[in-house]
Amino acid sequence: MSERSVDRWIEVATLDDLWEGDFLDVEVDGETVLLVHLPGGAIRAYQGICPHQEIALADGDFDFESGILTCSAHRWQFELATGQGVNPADCWLYEYPVKVEDDKIYIGWVEGERHYNRCAG
Repeated sequence: MSERSVDRWIEVATLDDLWEGDFLDVEVDGETVLLVHLPGGAIRAYQGICPHQEIALADGDFDFESGILTCSAHRWQFELATGQGVNPADCWLYEYPVKVEDDKIYIGWVEGERHYNRCAG
């Protein structure tokens, strides 16, 4: 993800809450955020709703071998290492900056920025 200016860092979970190979959703300022702890240790944070029809992505299926999350509603798929759409390929998830300090996970909040993407079906 490209570097952008973060207005504030918000603590959203701890490493005890989000084990490697797991994901969970959290609410931040009224928005659902999907946290993912990828195999190998990287942590990503994406918009927590599908950009197609706003279904919670945490209700979907994640295949950690392929790295693909499949939305439970219409089977849209996303690569969770990058947020890029697989099916359809021209869609992507909004990605929040992430940092981990002292086992605490923070997301970067950018004021005035839309924290989600929408895609037509």
